[in-house]
Amino acid sequence: MASVIRRYSPFLCRILRKSFHRDMRLVVSNLGNYNFDLRYKYTDASKYKEFKGKYKNSRPDVVASDSEDSRELDLDDSEYDAIVNSAMRVQKRLQDEQHVFIIQPYVKWGPKKTSTKPEHQLKEAEALVHSIPKWTVECALKVPLESLEKRQLFGTGKLEEIKASLKNLQASGKLITCVFISKGTLSFGQKQLLEQHFKLPVMDRYSVVIQILRLHAISIEAKLQVAMAEIPYIWSLMKDQEATRSSNRVYLTESQKQMLRVRERKLNNELQEVRSRRDLLRNKRKQKAYPTVAVVGYTNAGKTSLIKAFTEEKSLEPKNQLFATLDVTAHAGKLPCKLEVLFMDTVGFMADIPTGLIECFIATLEDAMFADVIVHVQDVSHENFLEQKKHVEHTLASLKKSVGHDEPGLSNVIDVGNKSDLVEDHSLLRKQHPNLQLVSSETLHGVHDLLMEIERKVLLTTGRQKIVIRVPMGGQEVAWLYKNSAVTETIADPQDSQRCLVSVIITEAKLQQFRHRFVKGHRTS
Repeated sequence: MASVIRRYSPFLCRILRKSFHRDMRLVVSNLGNYNFDLRYKYTDASKYKEFKGKYKNSRPDVVASDSEDSRELDLDDSEYDAIVNSAMRVQKRLQDEQHVFIIQPYVKWGPKKTSTKPEHQLKEAEALVHSIPKWTVECALKVPLESLEKRQLFGTGKLEEIKASLKNLQASGKLITCVFISKGTLSFGQKQLLEQHFKLPVMDRYSVVIQILRLHAISIEAKLQVAMAEIPYIWSLMKDQEATRSSNRVYLTESQKQMLRVRERKLNNELQEVRSRRDLLRNKRKQKAYPTVAVVGYTNAGKTSLIKAFTEEKSLEPKNQLFATLDVTAHAGKLPCKLEVLFMDTVGFMADIPTGLIECFIATLEDAMFADVIVHVQDVSHENFLEQKKHVEHTLASLKKSVGHDEPGLSNVIDVGNKSDLVEDHSLLRKQHPNLQLVSSETLHGVHDLLMEIERKVLLTTGRQKIVIRVPMGGQEVAWLYKNSAVTETIADPQDSQRCLVSVIITEAKLQQFRHRFVKGHRTS
């Protein structure tokens, strides 16, 4: 009997092992609604990797936490999509046409009146709608109000005027499928009352922007951040409903609330991993002493086009769309002094949407906040570019504070006026804004001068200096300098044929290393 057991023991072990795996999967799936961590370490490395791949988590010894803990399941959940559609009128798929009736409310007078003209606000609202395929603007109205905080937003008279306009459009044969109120966010009460009056779905700016972000989110990081940006909006509607004590059906069931909490926790964990990974990448760049230049600005100001002009990177494809870039991407380039730098492309900003929406992208925007130099791109051909500039500066200051940036103010920022080829009077623009670097990423006018200014700023903020070092011809000093600094020129020493003069851009730390290693018999000039 003992010999039989010894003979078949490997076979029995395999059966027991498979049975254990099956039971473990059953336990994992049944514990989905509980915050348990199942720890399991496998002795067979290949089998452990296979098992871990199916139940991945942030720690290598944790095989599951919550139900179906995978990014695909988190980001593709039919029940959650139904909640988002109900709350934000945001569709998962963009195949259906939308015929939009835009209403731009604005405060006529008082302390809450914005400096942005309502005409500019309306144009931006139209641009948002045009950014979504198969969405068309059927009508756009400006509506003056005394306040944007009223329960039904519009007064009785204004509301009747809008309803009459809608009826006239529909009577003339125009199809209207939704109403876009161009206001940052609408409360639950406002949205509920307006939908009852208009008999149509009502969207605010937050909802429309989320729809555009969903459309342009390609990478996993971008999808995670867009998914995270949706959740605060849903919770805010819940709080509004509880405050109004609506007699209508409950907006979310308890199981849906629990599902939302679980989803929020998962997304937070995933985004924390993204921040950790990007922090590691930043540390690696610091170790290699790569200067970073973040290119920021209002959405559709031409940030990606300018980076393409800097780097001549053919793979970059700028798009004339709002929020075309959602990922912070690094693009290698060289300054006129031949110093290699990384240009960081970033998500664009926009006015009249809560800062919290942009803060959901902090996992990737941290790269821009900790850059050595920030290039603030402004579309000077836009009538409202000064207001756009103020909004970006305010958002940058807020983001720097949220990431714990120690440096006060924005002293490392270069203001750039892009699309100058579309402006007729450059002299007036220079007179009004003397610190603005005028460029055109289309014609490349002013790009070289801007690179020179970026070079000056980078050398100043990173503590680099331009020096000429006399070293032996063909010695190991030359090889060391090529590896540890930016060599801009090498010429023979006119006073000594056995030596050469090497022009370099080098940090103080690297210069001290060079002196420590090669100082004997050599001198720098």
